[in-house]
Amino acid sequence: MSKRKSIVSSFGDLTGDSPPAKQDTKSDEKQKAPGRVAAGIIGTTQRTLSQLREERDQLLADAQSADKILQLDAQKIDPSPFQDRLPDDNPDAFESFKQSLAEEGQQVPITVRIHADQPDRYQIVYGHRRWRALKELGQPIKAILVDYSDRDLVVAQGIENASRQDLSWIERALFADEMHRAGLKPKDIKAALNVDDAQLSKFRYVIKQVGAPLIQLIGRAPGIGRPRWIELADRLKEGVDEDRLLDTLSTDKVQTNLSPDDRFGLTLKLAKPEKPSTQRAPSLSLGEVGTLQRGKNEVRIKLKKQHQVEFANFLEREMDTLLEKYNRLRKES
Repeated sequence: MSKRKSIVSSFGDLTGDSPPAKQDTKSDEKQKAPGRVAAGIIGTTQRTLSQLREERDQLLADAQSADKILQLDAQKIDPSPFQDRLPDDNPDAFESFKQSLAEEGQQVPITVRIHADQPDRYQIVYGHRRWRALKELGQPIKAILVDYSDRDLVVAQGIENASRQDLSWIERALFADEMHRAGLKPKDIKAALNVDDAQLSKFRYVIKQVGAPLIQLIGRAPGIGRPRWIELADRLKEGVDEDRLLDTLSTDKVQTNLSPDDRFGLTLKLAKPEKPSTQRAPSLSLGEVGTLQRGKNEVRIKLKKQHQVEFANFLEREMDTLLEKYNRLRKES
C-alpha cells in the first residue's frame, strides 16, 4: 500500500466509495466513536507534517459529508489548550460575523478532539471563532472529530495558521512558544510556522524579554511588526519597572479606550529607561588648593597644578587620622 493510500485510509471510509479495509482481530474489538476520524496506525506514532497536511486536506474534502459531521453542544466544547490567537479587540467585526452565522447557518464544521483529561468533553483544533459565535447564539456546533495527540494538535494549528494572513507577528511568536513548551522539536516548529532559524530566535527573544502577561495586556497589535517588538524587548532587557507597566496596562481606562497598537505605543514609551541626570552638584571650594565635587556614588577632588603632589602626599599621611575621626563621629551620632 502506498504512503498516500495508507494515510487516507486512516480516516476510515469517509466518502462511502472505498471498500472496507481489512483489520486484525484487535482492531475489530476497538469501537470508534460515531463520526470520528480515526487515526489508524499513525495514531500510535507521531504524525509527520506532511501527514497532518494530508489529513487536513482530507477533512476539508469531506466537510460536506453530513454523515461524518457531529452535532455537539457548545457547552461541552473547550478551546485548544494551546493558544494561537489573542482576543479579538474588534467587537463590531465579531458581531457582524455572528450575525452572518445566525442568518446563513454554519457552513463549515469546526474540528475537535476528545478532551485530554475529560473524556465527555471536546477540545477545538480549528474553528475557535465559529465556536464562540455559535455558543453565544445558543446553537449546536457542527464538528468533525479527530484523534490528535497534543503534538498533533499544536502542529495542526500551526499548519492552519500558516495559511492565514491576519495573524499578527506577536501571535505567531506566542504560538511558537506554545509549541516549544509542548515539547516539539525546532524543525517541526519552523515547518509549522514556515520560518527559519533567525526568525525563530527572534520569537524566543521577544517572548523571553517581554513576557506573556505583558503581551496579553497589549493584545494582538496587528500594526506592530518584528522591529518594534524587538525594540521593546531590548528596552525591557536594560532594566525597567515591569510591575509599573503591568499595573498601567491593566487599568480599565487603558484596556477600554486604547487599541492594541496604541497600548503597545504606551508600553514602549513607559519602557524607555530613564537617562541619568547630567546636572552636577555644586563644587565645594578648597580655596587656592582646588575644588571638591560630590556625585551620587563618588567624591572628586580637583587640585590646582602647583598643589597636586604636595596635597596628595598630605592626604596620604593624614588618611588614617581622618578615617579614625570619621568613624568616631559616626559612632557618637
